[in-house]
Amino acid sequence: MFDKISTLFKSNKPSPAQLYLEENNIQYTEQTGYIVDGINLNQELGERLEYLSNRRMKTFDDLKELYSTAMIINEKIDLEIANQRFNSRLGNTEENLLQFKVIVKKLNDYYRNFLREKK
Repeated sequence: MFDKISTLFKSNKPSPAQLYLEENNIQYTEQTGYIVDGINLNQELGERLEYLSNRRMKTFDDLKELYSTAMIINEKIDLEIANQRFNSRLGNTEENLLQFKVIVKKLNDYYRNFLREKK
């Protein structure tokens, strides 16, 4: 009986992955995909993702692919910022590119720490 009660209380405790998602303001819905800091990534940043990933990605749904493409994305962001030449069609600015970089880092950290298969 005691084991059943203690199991019930343990199950109410959020997992480390759930705590990470809450602390970093990350949500996921089947209809829209990931929402980070109130930004619906696929709807609001999909075009920027496609551009920064050299057309390797169109949505943020595949975190494994995002993780493997992150170096390209970060290099392209750093290059635009260093040259101060921003893609005006996408409305890129230094501020929103740095914000994009933070979003990619949050999702990559989530993938690396909780979803990636450990060897």
